[in-house]
Amino acid sequence: MSDSNTTEFTNPSSFILLGIPGLEMAHVWISIPFCAMYAIALLGNFTILLIVRIEPSLHSPMYYFLCMLAVIDLVLSTSTLPKMLSIFWFNSREIDFNACLTQLYFIHSVSVMESGIFVALALDRYVAICDPLRHSTILTNPVVAKIGLTMVMRGSLLILPHPFLARRWPYCRTNVIAHTCCEHLAVVKLACADIRLSSYYGLLVTFLVIGPDVSFITLSYTQILRAIFSLPTKKARLKTFSTCSSHICVILAFYIPCLFSFLTHRFGHNVPQHLHIITANVNLLVPPMLNPIIYGVRTKQIRDRLFQVFSHKGT
Repeated sequence: MSDSNTTEFTNPSSFILLGIPGLEMAHVWISIPFCAMYAIALLGNFTILLIVRIEPSLHSPMYYFLCMLAVIDLVLSTSTLPKMLSIFWFNSREIDFNACLTQLYFIHSVSVMESGIFVALALDRYVAICDPLRHSTILTNPVVAKIGLTMVMRGSLLILPHPFLARRWPYCRTNVIAHTCCEHLAVVKLACADIRLSSYYGLLVTFLVIGPDVSFITLSYTQILRAIFSLPTKKARLKTFSTCSSHICVILAFYIPCLFSFLTHRFGHNVPQHLHIITANVNLLVPPMLNPIIYGVRTKQIRDRLFQVFSHKGT
């Protein structure tokens, strides 16, 4: 395996994931919170899917979008965590070249899909609060399905060039990736070629996704807050705001680590490498874990139905 790190080649059969360089001695300890986050993400997101399925009163646009978000979070965490834990626990660092490109595609395409679902949730809250009488006629089941399909197709198609471009480049120096997963730039930086096309396209995708999505979400919640503060009583304002607070928490938990990771990766040249990698892992692991927790705790309908399920089992 060590020979493959120095031998010249153009089409590597596999890559070597180092995990978190500089913290190899702490890999086992780092794996404990990572494993806990993965377990919570699996349990929480499957619980959301189960509760929405068995409770007819939750068969509405917001909860359909939450189910889409849960599926996306399951795919995102499962595409990265098992291999990451195998590195930490068993020193199983080798990953097939095609498997690496597949993981690269899923990481970035699913992240774009998740951003799109947050836009859909912001739209749902905007219509529900600012135009409640037309909510059921605007966001019908076919419209919800089309929105979900559009967000999935957007993520799938926008990221599709990433693995194809990565496959084009010759890798003639090393196949060692200083990361826990096959993140896009971590892979293409190994190429002994001009990778500006990959780099510029990655920037283009970021601006095409984050810019419009964050702008729409900000505009939506600005209008929502204006509508909330115009309500006549404090009780009505608090009740309406509580329905949006969970969405705001989830959105911040997704975009803040994402923005920090993007800025440190592009411009934080003096930031230690292990901090780059830990930040990227936080961006991959924390949202899938927090989303079901926040929605489960903050959304009364889900919380009440969950209590009913457990109390029924207790009797």
